Amino acid sequence: MQQIRSQVTERDGLYELEAGSDVLDSPRYNHDMAPTQVSERTWNKWHITALWVGMAICVPTYTLGGVLTAYFGLTVGEALLAILFANIIVLIPLTLNAFPGTKYGIPFPVLLRSSFGILGSNVPCLIRALVACGWFGIQTMFGGLAIHLFLGSVFEGWKSLGGTGEVIGFMVFWALNLWVVIRGAESIKWLETLSAPLLVAVGIGLLVWAMPNVSMTELLAIPPKRPEGASVVSYFAAGLTAMVGFWATLSLNIPDFSRYAKSQKDQILGQIIGLPLTMFLFAALGVVMTAASVKLVGVTVSDPVTLIGHIQSPVWVALAMVLIIIATLSTNTAANIVSPTNDFQNLAPKVINRTKAVLLTGLVGLALMAHELLKKLGWIVSEVSLESVYSNWLLGYSSLLGPIAGIMVVDYFLIKKQQLDLAGLYRDDVYPAWNLAGFVAFGVPVVLTLLSLGSDAFSWFYSYGWFTGSALGGVIYYGLCVMRAQPSAVKTAV
Repeated sequence: MQQIRSQVTERDGLYELEAGSDVLDSPRYNHDMAPTQVSERTWNKWHITALWVGMAICVPTYTLGGVLTAYFGLTVGEALLAILFANIIVLIPLTLNAFPGTKYGIPFPVLLRSSFGILGSNVPCLIRALVACGWFGIQTMFGGLAIHLFLGSVFEGWKSLGGTGEVIGFMVFWALNLWVVIRGAESIKWLETLSAPLLVAVGIGLLVWAMPNVSMTELLAIPPKRPEGASVVSYFAAGLTAMVGFWATLSLNIPDFSRYAKSQKDQILGQIIGLPLTMFLFAALGVVMTAASVKLVGVTVSDPVTLIGHIQSPVWVALAMVLIIIATLSTNTAANIVSPTNDFQNLAPKVINRTKAVLLTGLVGLALMAHELLKKLGWIVSEVSLESVYSNWLLGYSSLLGPIAGIMVVDYFLIKKQQLDLAGLYRDDVYPAWNLAGFVAFGVPVVLTLLSLGSDAFSWFYSYGWFTGSALGGVIYYGLCVMRAQPSAVKTAV
């Protein structure tokens, strides 16, 4: 039986694939991982903006100012500047790695096949997936708490459930997240577009509530928690690296979303409008609200869910919790489920479709939070807090993703010259199964980062891990590709 070859066509700088039997029968292809058709790329700059507003307004963003002042020794003003600068910096890999997603309509795992190999792409994919599943579990914990407090404000008897009520809330929110993503990209676009203006309104409302109870002059004058006379440079740089690491994950898998953008202009403008200012303003709101919490509710509270839970009016608590549930849902579905869903499919596209991958993501996230859930049920006693997991393991782990970002940018723009064999990314006969250059360029910075943890003289390499990792990974990859005399571009033809 004669094989029908795939055809690649180009319309206004956007490429689409008419899959033939060579691709349709390939073990590297399924419908959910296929390139989006040009007609399916319906997200304009305001949809991309809404996506980032929806992802940025979340409980972890609210706590960033407190993390920088408490753990990194910065003043409030320095912390807010670090957040703003970090999100301007992270726009660079975000917009660059979004380019091939928009041009070819491919998701993150398929793009990785170019730099790590058809099979090798699974290694960085699974690393990214594990980080996302960890974030998914943490965000679900916050969303579950909001559901618990909402039910407690509506049904008086619910409050007596305590930790059990929180676990029930967790499972309800967990299921709601999976349902949204299983429904597909249009469902996520609808949720983000709906939630963005609501979330902005919530932020303004919280600020109006808090401002009479806090002095910005006094807040900015609070001395930093670092040795007196110590230079601010090293502390600021370490904080800046941590804040870049906050969205280091999305700087990798941004093609999962940019594949739906109408044009490169839309994805660039949408990200510029949506990310830096939203992150800065909501983190600033967190600082103000935490400072005002003593006068508002009598104790210092560093997260908005618990703070609002102290309000005495059941009606206002219920309304606020609904909005927080929407905020956490919009962040969690886009930032923490879409990526591992695609990553897990990449392992075996013919076996794992989107629905199975979403369920697998949910199970991994549930497993990572099992310890915390058992604590809430009173079945185990542990001193390990959710906050320590958030501020230490995940932020540190995310910094190890820098080399992957550097490799992806160098591969697409310098080695492949923005030319990919679209059909070849779904077959086994164009790109190598394992690209050694990608793994060496990834492994060297990661090993150096781990070794630097035990060296005072070399500790700066870890402190600035995302910058050192992405730069070194990109340089090593470029050097290895040039030495191997890899072709500068892969012909865009089938």
